[in-house]
Amino acid sequence: MTATTTPNLAPAPTSALSISRTTATAARVLRQLRHDPRTIAMMILIPCVMLLLLRYVFDGSPRTFDSIGASLLGIFPLITMFLVTSIATLRERTSGTLERLLAMPLGKGDLIAGYALAFGVLAIIQSALATGLAVWFLGLDVIGSPWLLLLVALLDALLGTALGLFVSAFAASEFQAVQFMPAVIFPQLLLCGLFTPRDNMHPVLETISDVLPMSYAVDGMNEVLRHTDMTATFVRDALIVAGCALLVLGLGAATLRRRTA
Repeated sequence: MTATTTPNLAPAPTSALSISRTTATAARVLRQLRHDPRTIAMMILIPCVMLLLLRYVFDGSPRTFDSIGASLLGIFPLITMFLVTSIATLRERTSGTLERLLAMPLGKGDLIAGYALAFGVLAIIQSALATGLAVWFLGLDVIGSPWLLLLVALLDALLGTALGLFVSAFAASEFQAVQFMPAVIFPQLLLCGLFTPRDNMHPVLETISDVLPMSYAVDGMNEVLRHTDMTATFVRDALIVAGCALLVLGLGAATLRRRTA
């Protein structure tokens, strides 16, 4: 008799990225978010509320709002997207959703890109609302184009999404995901040049700030405040923020785990 062999039921190897699998993942994430209005409200409205609050904190000193409002226009979306993305991704892993998805013909790159695309759609809405509120309602005085402010705010939100996806691989609970914020976000917040120019810092801290992406986000916003046209420095800053987001997304795909230990 001829021995029969059991067919291999393991999923077929997948390529690094597939447009169809990526968009299908993004659509699934957006459908899930549609049933979670509190998360959507947090991502879209909180940066606007923070800018509104900041404007009237400095009601007697509008020039102060002009000097820091643009920087915070980029920082608030980054922080919000970091928190929401890290918690949402961790919840998918602890619930076993990632385990089931990765058992299908779906690569880690497809999964990370799909999440980035879905949260990127919300980042566009968030950044557009926050920029419009700051410039046309709160009176943020910008010399350059508001569209350049929107571009940097969007890149910052995407960077926050990438950082959230990356750190979620190292957290075992939602509480631990939140605990990563002091380690990942706060040092960048202190060293980005928001509180004092980076060249006034101790040389060691200035060197550290030179490798932190939030520093270039703040620099890019300040370029829009001071110049009527797009400068070479602005282009450099925007490319660095975008490059860091892509790099962190790649690291997120490499470190993605199916299940929390």
